[in-house]
Amino acid sequence: MDNLKNFRRTNYCGELRLSDAGKTVSLCGWVQRQRDLGGLIFVDLRDRTGLVQLSFDDSTAKDIFEKASTLRSEYVVAATGLVRERESKTNKIATGDIEVYVSELRLLAKAETPPFEIVENSKANDMLRLKYRYLDLRRPDMQHAIATRHKVTKVARDYFDEQGFLEIETPMLTKSTPEGARDYLVPSRVHPGKFYALPQSPQQYKQLLMLSGFDRYMQIARCFRDEDLRADRQPEFTQIDLEMSFVNEDDVMEIQEGFLKRVFKEVLDVDVQTPFLRMPWREAMDRFGSDKPDLRFGFEIKDISDIVKDCGFGVFSGPVAEGGSVRLINVDGHAADFPRKKIDKLADFVKTYKAKGLAWTRLHDGQVTSSYQKFLTEEENRAILERANAKDGDLVLIVGDAKDEVVFAALGALRCECAKQLGILDPRDFKFLWVTEFPMFEFSEEENRYVAMHHPFTAPMDEDLDKLETDKKNCRAKAYDIVLNGTELGGGSIRISVPETQEAMFRALGFTNEDAQERFGHLINAFKFGAPPHGGLAYGLDRLCMLMAGAESIRDVIAFPKVQNASEPMTSCPDFVDDKQLDELNLNVTRREETSDEE
Repeated sequence: MDNLKNFRRTNYCGELRLSDAGKTVSLCGWVQRQRDLGGLIFVDLRDRTGLVQLSFDDSTAKDIFEKASTLRSEYVVAATGLVRERESKTNKIATGDIEVYVSELRLLAKAETPPFEIVENSKANDMLRLKYRYLDLRRPDMQHAIATRHKVTKVARDYFDEQGFLEIETPMLTKSTPEGARDYLVPSRVHPGKFYALPQSPQQYKQLLMLSGFDRYMQIARCFRDEDLRADRQPEFTQIDLEMSFVNEDDVMEIQEGFLKRVFKEVLDVDVQTPFLRMPWREAMDRFGSDKPDLRFGFEIKDISDIVKDCGFGVFSGPVAEGGSVRLINVDGHAADFPRKKIDKLADFVKTYKAKGLAWTRLHDGQVTSSYQKFLTEEENRAILERANAKDGDLVLIVGDAKDEVVFAALGALRCECAKQLGILDPRDFKFLWVTEFPMFEFSEEENRYVAMHHPFTAPMDEDLDKLETDKKNCRAKAYDIVLNGTELGGGSIRISVPETQEAMFRALGFTNEDAQERFGHLINAFKFGAPPHGGLAYGLDRLCMLMAGAESIRDVIAFPKVQNASEPMTSCPDFVDDKQLDELNLNVTRREETSDEE
């Protein structure tokens, strides 16, 4: 193998243009492919900026030509040569007008045949790609996604620095305060029997920084949650974490809108219009069945409970009588796209959201077909279609249930599924929304009690302060989420800064004074020494980059992600450790049969 002694790279492959013709350049990279045409050899050389064609012909030095003939895909090479205009140009690559006529070639490393082709939009199995992640990351679309992530974090640091924020690191080894997702625990060697927790967020530390007088804080923060994974979740993830003193909700939102406007312009050259639309949580649920609605299309939810509450059709009247509701969406103008077979599949789809079934009316070519019309009066049927604003060419889909949350979940997901099947979701159409006035509490069936919807430090709205302990169901929070195209990019709130209110919040969550002191005494005690009004927000950096890069999963914007069972196929972690390590930590482990690494 050759080395790089007396060799210095002058350019990246993908940056050369016709204006560089006549220059002598030195390049390094991987062989994408080699084409040997006898007296003529072409090599496509790839680095993270793109491809360039290297050329060799019968006037090339014999030893260099022979070396070029041995090159194979993924060999690592360095080359020096003259940039010249190509005879056969191509618009398939950015450097398609030129080639590099090679005068010096060094073979730096050979490569075995990779388990999948290193090309854009690979069709290789996901698990195979993750097992050989270092190869997967060579692909142009993956390199673009990781580069996008770098640009987003750079803009974040620059923007928030200009706005007076200080980047301050908070601890990775913290105290476990179980309230919400499970903590990852780290045993202490020097404190036998005691454990650190990896932070689920820097929430308490950043509030303490506000009490410390730092005024504006930001951090690109690593966070950890031991929870079941989904396509947009990872056990370890990154937040753009922010906190501000002496602010209200409007102040926080204005700063964030400025950041999003800046980052979309600098990274994607997209002009984002501000201020963003704001919508109370209750309205978002009523209209879209979701607290992170996608506003790129309609199909809004309409409540028809008042129309059907006394009808003779128990499928509709029953849920209303039990305290639930019956609601519909109108997939307007698309009845022709949903024949009966597709409607039946939509019925199966809503059942995955605990709905018992799907009622429908299809208006197509002057014909009306329906799964329920014969059970209702003519007046009731007409009222339903009027409420739906239905006309010929429309498809009306109805779900009813004794629990509103089932109706919202089913119809909220159904409207998105219909839009997806219709192919009307433009990934470059960015619709931002602030969802505000979240409930302070949500009822946990598992714990049979009300728990904080966000966290115990969120302030109630001023007009709902008296409901904190007496009317949890109707108590609203000074909480806000920033939503983009059906994805929650981030969330935050104005924090409780009055000790008496914080104590009332802990009581509302069922904590005794002793419990609160045990878990949060450091924060409670700090508030006694003068706490400024403060609030903040944290973006999910992975989600933001996923949408900006046009990726299908956050795994595509994370260099080394985990899979569904929180393992990493490439390094086979987590794994067992030896007995000596366990002894040092004063731990005994019961070994169980391992689960599959497959998703």
